[in-house]
Amino acid sequence: MSERRARALLSMYRFAGAAAYPLIGPYVAWRASRGKEDRARSRERYGFAGRPRPEGPLIWVHAASIGEMIAVVSLVESILDHGVNIVLTTGTVTSARIAEERLGGRVIHQYVPLDLKPAVSRFLDHWQPDLAVIAESEIWPMTILELGARSVPQVLVNGRLSDRSFASWKKRPSLAEALFENLAHVVAQSDIDGERFRALGARPVTVSGNLKVDTPPPPVDERALAALQRQIGDRPSWAAVSTHDGEEMIAAEVHVTLRHRHPGLLTIIVPRHPDRAEALLTAFEGMELKVAQRSKGEKITADTDILLGDTVGEMGLYLRLTEIAFVGRSLTSEGGQNPLEPAMLDTAVLAGRNVQNFRESYQKLLDSGGAKLVRDRNMLAGAVNFLLSNEAARHDMMAAGAATVEEMRGALARTLKALEPFIQPLIVKARLKGANGK
Repeated sequence: MSERRARALLSMYRFAGAAAYPLIGPYVAWRASRGKEDRARSRERYGFAGRPRPEGPLIWVHAASIGEMIAVVSLVESILDHGVNIVLTTGTVTSARIAEERLGGRVIHQYVPLDLKPAVSRFLDHWQPDLAVIAESEIWPMTILELGARSVPQVLVNGRLSDRSFASWKKRPSLAEALFENLAHVVAQSDIDGERFRALGARPVTVSGNLKVDTPPPPVDERALAALQRQIGDRPSWAAVSTHDGEEMIAAEVHVTLRHRHPGLLTIIVPRHPDRAEALLTAFEGMELKVAQRSKGEKITADTDILLGDTVGEMGLYLRLTEIAFVGRSLTSEGGQNPLEPAMLDTAVLAGRNVQNFRESYQKLLDSGGAKLVRDRNMLAGAVNFLLSNEAARHDMMAAGAATVEEMRGALARTLKALEPFIQPLIVKARLKGANGK
C-alpha cells in the first residue's frame, strides 16, 4: 500500500466516522442494557465532559480495561505527586471501578470518547491536554490523528503488539506508518514488542519491561479474607482464574477427577467475565457440584465443591485463598492472561500453552521454575494433583515465581525516564502556577 493511499484511507475513516456518528446511539444503548456502559454517564462516550477542566497543565492518560488500569496506577500516582492534573479515561465499567478504588478523587475519571471525529474533537476541545499517555495496545486512528493535528505529544507506554495485531498491521505497512508517526515515543514492554513497533514505523522506541510488575499486589478486604479462610479451614484448594469459555468446565472436571484423591478439595473458579456466572452455575449444578456464589455472599460449607468468584475487583482475595492458580485464556482461548499477579502473591502458576500475549513474562517464570504450561485437561489435572501432593515442590515453585517478579521490577523507573522530557516542562509550569497563585 502506497503512502498516498494510506493517507487517503485515513481520510475516508475520518469522514466515515463523522457520518456514522448520528447512528451510534443504539449501539451504546445496547451496551448499556448489558451492563457494559454506565448509562448515567453515557454522554461522556460522545465527548461531553462530566467535569470542568482544572486550571494549569493537564495530562490525558488512557487505560482501556482492567489490566491496563492496574498497570498504570503507579505511573499515575508518580505523576500526581508532582502536582500535574490528570484526566484518566477507561473504556469499561469495571475498569472505572478499579480507578475509583485505587485512585479515588486524585484523578478526574471520564469514559473514553468513541473513536469518531465529533466525539474526539469535543473531548479535546474541552480538556485541551498538554500530553496524551496511552497504555498498552490501544491504537485508535481518529484519536491519534486528532491529537496529531493539534500537536499534542502522544506516548504509548507498556506498549504491546500481539502476534495477531502485528500480522494485521504488517499487511498494511504504509497505513501503520501514517499512524505511528504521530507517536512521540513508544515505551514497549519487551524487546520483541519494541522490534515490532520499529518495524511498523514508530520512532523512537525504548523498552521498559512490564509496568504490571511494579504495581502493588492486588488489594484485599482483610475481614472478608479472614472470614473465607475460616470457612475453608485446612481443606486443600486450587484456583482457576481469569478463565474464558470452556475453561471453567475443564476446571470443574479436574475437580471431579481429584476430589477422591484429595478429600475436601475446594476449587475456586474466577471467570474473566462475571456476567457468565448464572450459566456456569447451572452447568456446575448439572454435574452435581455444590457451589458457593461469592456475589450472593454464600458461605463455603464442608460439602462445597466450588467457590464461584463472580465479583469484580477481588482477585487479590481469591489468590490469597490458595497456593495453586491456573491462569486462563490459555487452553480454550488464545493470548493468555497476566501471570504476574498470582506470582507476586506466592502462588504456583499453571497455564495452557496459548500465552502469546504474555510471552516474555511466562518465559521468565518458566525459566525460573515459577510456572508450568499444560497441554490439556488431563495434564492440568496431573499438575494440580502433583502440587497438592508435594508441599516442598509447591513451595519451591511459589518462591521461584515471587523471586522472578522481584527480578523483573524497574519498568516504572524506565517509563518515567522516557516520559521525563514531556512531563518535566508541565511540572515546572504547575509549580510556577502554584507559586504565582494563578
